[in-house]
Amino acid sequence: MEHLAFRIKILRNKYSAMQIEVTKNPSDELIAKLGCKSWPTWQKEPSTFPWFYDDQETCLVIAGKVVVTPEGGQPVTIEKGDIAVFPKGMSCSWNVQETIKKHYQFG
Repeated sequence: MEHLAFRIKILRNKYSAMQIEVTKNPSDELIAKLGCKSWPTWQKEPSTFPWFYDDQETCLVIAGKVVVTPEGGQPVTIEKGDIAVFPKGMSCSWNVQETIKKHYQFG
C-alpha cells in the first residue's frame, strides 16, 4: 500500500497546476535589464477567454488589470506595474477586468 501511495504522490507532483510568477513593483533596474520597454505591446478590452502558452511568456503590464486562472490552479491577479512570467505548456483562463496593455516577449 505504501508503494501505491508513493506512486500517487509522484503523479500528483508531475501533473500539478503550473504556476504564474508575478513580481510586484519591479525595480527600474530589473525592467531595464530585461529590456521590457523595447518589447512589442498587446492590448485587450474587458473579456474572458481561454489561453494556452506554446512558449514561456514574460510581460510587463503598463495598464489595466487581469485575473488569470491556471487550469487546476488558483486565480492570480496581475495589474499595472507587474512583471509576470507564464510557463510554457500552461492552459488558463483570462478574465480581463480593466483594459490591459502589456509589453511581452516569448521564449
